Amino acid sequence: MIDRRNILAILAILIALAAGTARAQGDGSRVQAPLPPGKMVDAGGHRLHIYCTGHVSPTVVVENGSGDFSFDWSLVQPAVSRFTRICTYDRAGYAWSEPGPVPRTFRQITFELATALKNAGIDGPYVMAGQSYGGFLARAFARFYPKDVVGMVLVEAVNEDSRIVMGGKAVRIRDWAKGREFPAAPVENYKPKNGVSQKEAVSAADRKLEAPYDRLSPEMQRLQLWAEAQPTFRQAVGDEMDWSPEELQKMYENRGRSEYMLGDMPLIVLTRGEGGYADLPGVSAAELENERLRLQADLAGLSTNSVQIIDKKSGHNIHLEDPATVIEAFRRVVDAARRRKALVPDNMAATPKLRTGRTN
Repeated sequence: MIDRRNILAILAILIALAAGTARAQGDGSRVQAPLPPGKMVDAGGHRLHIYCTGHVSPTVVVENGSGDFSFDWSLVQPAVSRFTRICTYDRAGYAWSEPGPVPRTFRQITFELATALKNAGIDGPYVMAGQSYGGFLARAFARFYPKDVVGMVLVEAVNEDSRIVMGGKAVRIRDWAKGREFPAAPVENYKPKNGVSQKEAVSAADRKLEAPYDRLSPEMQRLQLWAEAQPTFRQAVGDEMDWSPEELQKMYENRGRSEYMLGDMPLIVLTRGEGGYADLPGVSAAELENERLRLQADLAGLSTNSVQIIDKKSGHNIHLEDPATVIEAFRRVVDAARRRKALVPDNMAATPKLRTGRTN
């Protein structure tokens, strides 16, 4: 099974899919692919699937974790669309979205999102939301398009200095950086690959999802299993991983620089209650847990107008395990952005511990 609690999912998905296990078990038959709930929008030479609901500004724009899809926010999106517009989407190669050009740098990925939003007629301002790996992309979007972003919610986002458990050791993804020179972006003069076939897909009839994805509705679970079975998905995860060490090392080297910070933008950082670590050679579970909490507090320090919420009810997938807390975080940041007011800690459900402002 895949441990979805940290960025190791970027690698684990590749390994699990190659072995035919992933998050689901069982064999499926061939059926017609489902129709996308949103629109297929040009993102600069290929089309992305983007699904927007609600009508009021600012627009919440969601960046998924590695290996996740737009419909994984189906427990959150309907409620958020009652007080503002919210857009979820599938990155290039995921679900219905067509594969995009490589290399998949943060600048390339955020350019595609910005282009798709523009072509869909979804103008800023935006409240960026990023879960897990998507937190890096939400921060990158704010860095490359600062005039368009007025707020941010980081949902169990990974810090660029975080250690993950791999092969019985605690390692940092950024340590795998090779010092490669970043390529120009956006990529030009590339030949788009074929998109996801709309003729055939793997049926989910006799397959089951692991928790917490089994909290999705039966319809969304079928979409999850279909999307995981697409060959473009396997390639997309690998292409994103290729440049992640370089990107994280760059973020680490530039930490504290103004363009990598969020100023006084309203920011809420949602953090799971327990890390779930075990003792490892050279480092104890307690050390890893203290480091995790310190680095999550460091994310709150990206803005002088921030609140960290430690959710004792949830693990890594707070949007699935405790969607009410995510919905309320979106509401608070949207309200602060609209009124240009500071975030004020309050007695939200599942918030036994709060931090505000930067933590040294």
